Amino acid sequence: MLCSNIFIFGQASITMQNTYPTNYFGSPLEIPLILSGTFGELRPNHFHAGLDIKTQQREGLKVCASAEGYVSRIKISHWGYGKVIYITHPNGYTTVYGHLQKFSNRIEAYVKKQQYKNETFEIQLFPAASELPVTDGEIIALSGSTGGFVGPHLHFEIRDTSSEKTINPLLFGIQINDSKRPTITGLVGYSLDTDSQINQVNIPLQLSFKRLNNGDLLADKINAFGKIGFGVNAYDQLDNAANQNGLYSLELSVNGEKIHEFRASVFPFTEDKYINLLIDYERFEKMGQRIQKCFIEPSNKLSMYSPSVNNGYLTIEDKKSYNIEIIAKDFMGNSQKISIPIIGKNDAVLVRKTEIETPYKINSAQFNQFSIDGITAAFPKNTFYADLWLDFEVKDSVAKVHYPNVPIHNNYTITFDVSKYSESEKKQMYIASISKKGNKSYESTVKTPTTFYASTKKLGKFTLLSDKDAPTILPHNFKNNQWLTNYETLKVRIFDYKSGINSYRGEIDGQWILMEFDPATSILTYDFNDKIFTDAKHELKVVVTDNVGNSNTLTATFYRKI
Repeated sequence: MLCSNIFIFGQASITMQNTYPTNYFGSPLEIPLILSGTFGELRPNHFHAGLDIKTQQREGLKVCASAEGYVSRIKISHWGYGKVIYITHPNGYTTVYGHLQKFSNRIEAYVKKQQYKNETFEIQLFPAASELPVTDGEIIALSGSTGGFVGPHLHFEIRDTSSEKTINPLLFGIQINDSKRPTITGLVGYSLDTDSQINQVNIPLQLSFKRLNNGDLLADKINAFGKIGFGVNAYDQLDNAANQNGLYSLELSVNGEKIHEFRASVFPFTEDKYINLLIDYERFEKMGQRIQKCFIEPSNKLSMYSPSVNNGYLTIEDKKSYNIEIIAKDFMGNSQKISIPIIGKNDAVLVRKTEIETPYKINSAQFNQFSIDGITAAFPKNTFYADLWLDFEVKDSVAKVHYPNVPIHNNYTITFDVSKYSESEKKQMYIASISKKGNKSYESTVKTPTTFYASTKKLGKFTLLSDKDAPTILPHNFKNNQWLTNYETLKVRIFDYKSGINSYRGEIDGQWILMEFDPATSILTYDFNDKIFTDAKHELKVVVTDNVGNSNTLTATFYRKI
């Protein structure tokens, strides 16, 4: 079957030196395309790599191949993209379709054969080009909400096949109805060295502004001196959607000359973590406000910048006047501008940044390791983006490893000496992180005879906890000794409140069965269509194990007519 091709091709920003084919890829859905997420949108620790397309708040819409090609990769995971298909096309690009409910019949059969062969639900497959060819518009799946705590929608990407860089799909001609200009909601000024200031302040300063009759914004006049920069909190909205989406570009001009621009057009996934230098990470952690900086931090290696004069830094001289303009744009060219008048004035600084020295100095370009009371924090070089004084302390067996409002680029290792505990105690212990709200979460714990360690990208508090409780397993849609002849599925609910679930296994009559886990509901589901039963009476067995090895087993008898 083929999807009807209702693709609409755009006229606006794709004309700007666009080198991508604009008449090749068709629509992945049969409905008009309305977005809940845009390309390059700012997400926690990453940029959004495609378009999130609304599916009318429901699952089961037909998902179509955007062009001919072959299924080159299939991945099924409890998290991330959930059930996802990658199609490689002969023109050098790969399209990606994520959060799927299920695959088309032939793709579903191909995948289930491998799942049963390997006795696993989570799987990753790389079919050969001859195994799963697809035609333009062919139905490849139904839309869903797999991949954790996500609502129904289709995640759609276009990647360069050879480099695996992800590219804004709007550059390929997709037109989304968008007549609304972006909205700037906040403006922050930054003094970027010890000698600079804005309004006699050397720390980040929120600035006031007013709206003009034409919809643009005008900031209150400021006095400044030295090396400074600016950032804005902004979002875009599209027609027929209330979502606050990301910008396409953000420009900075000085006295009418553009000196800096960020543009969400293409990026490699290796650059994802640099989002934490693009935004004011500390402000985001403390206030939940994503201020996008209009200058480039020294360690920021993002490639989504146009050539930038002096990396967007402004040098304000005494007694000179400047007019700064920041323009937020969406892909269709709608824009909002904020103007910032500046008078250069070398005033006395009333408020300065303070740096608290500790016994633990991080040299970001080197390996650093510190220990207190049998707890060690070890940081590979370039874990941090800059040198800092580390706040590291241990109190009541809880290790504090600095503050969560500082971004890190690489994982580091925290190690606990456990030589004082007995073997039975160690068996049920694990390393846990403690959130700002006091919630405790399992950290993947590696155990040696005398130490436990975890590799983590979290800063904050850690401790050792013990989990003596086995997971809970409950029948969800049936009872023991029940007839299930007319049931399409068999469902079991599983959960573990401490270390968390590590693995599960389901069997019917001693044979492994495919049970799909939904993290949002904690339910395991078996599809009776997977197997033809020849007997009426059957024995179900479900074994669930947590992250420290505690295990529980559910056994039940059910009946189905032959």
